[in-house]
Amino acid sequence: MLIHILDQPSLEARDFLMSKLDKSISISFGPDLPKREKVEGLVAGRPTQNQLEKLESLRFLIVPWAGIPSETISLLVNNPKVQLYNLHHNAAPAAELALALLLAAAKRVIRFDQELRRNDWSLRYQESETVLLEGKRALILGYGKIGQRIRKSLEGLGVTVRVIKRSLKEGDPKSFIFPSSKLKELLPEAEILILALPLTDETKGMITETELSLLPNNAILINISRGKIIDQKALYTVLKENKIFGAGLDVWYNYPKHGDDRVDTRPADYPFHELDNVVMSPHRGGLVEETERLRMSALAQSLNAAAKGDSIPNQVNLGLGY
Repeated sequence: MLIHILDQPSLEARDFLMSKLDKSISISFGPDLPKREKVEGLVAGRPTQNQLEKLESLRFLIVPWAGIPSETISLLVNNPKVQLYNLHHNAAPAAELALALLLAAAKRVIRFDQELRRNDWSLRYQESETVLLEGKRALILGYGKIGQRIRKSLEGLGVTVRVIKRSLKEGDPKSFIFPSSKLKELLPEAEILILALPLTDETKGMITETELSLLPNNAILINISRGKIIDQKALYTVLKENKIFGAGLDVWYNYPKHGDDRVDTRPADYPFHELDNVVMSPHRGGLVEETERLRMSALAQSLNAAAKGDSIPNQVNLGLGY
């Protein structure tokens, strides 16, 4: 079976991938497609229609990260013979960052750090501004691999966890898993709200001023999914007016479009950077020292399954977008 990977990985990542693959799999790399060989699998995030047309034997496309670009969804809708999959290798790093943001927001770590760097100990002698997580109630929106890990970690901290899941399955524990229709009913008790769900037509703008107003005033909001799931004006307003305790945000509304923009792009249309109850992170949830090895291990698992005729993990439902 021949697989083509459009983006050339590092030599180390490439060697690691090859060491994990079934011997029946051949791999080609780079932007130039093989001209004669019959490519059955393509690994790419944003392939073009022209590329798919050239790969007449293509059976499946693997997007090598979590979350599918909308243009790739549209492309595959128009190419129904090609099955779409993605990788969930970032589950552990993203879940860990969610916990890091939560703890930093709850304990005001950034503010304390900045004050002490100026040799100012005043905050130590003031009435505590931090909150205890043990005994709190959390609501996680999205219960994929990341949401599942977050739940286990929170329960280890003594937090009671509930989960909103779009599609309930037979056997899902009714004690803590609820359908989307219960969101507004559960928000008033959510002292911790964590977003770990994909951006789709259904979830875009899901959290508005209405939903945020239902949160208790001691709530902490963590977003590691996509910025556009939350209305940015409403989020900025509730934080500025201290209607919730704080937030930790790894995903945003504006991103650099070119390399030069990386040192001068505001992440939102509102000045979140002026708020001392927000912990800001530049969308690095899945990025750790081990990321490429995690990615290549997950990719090898998917390709080996395809070579053996087994089900490839993480098939994407084009109708749902994930």
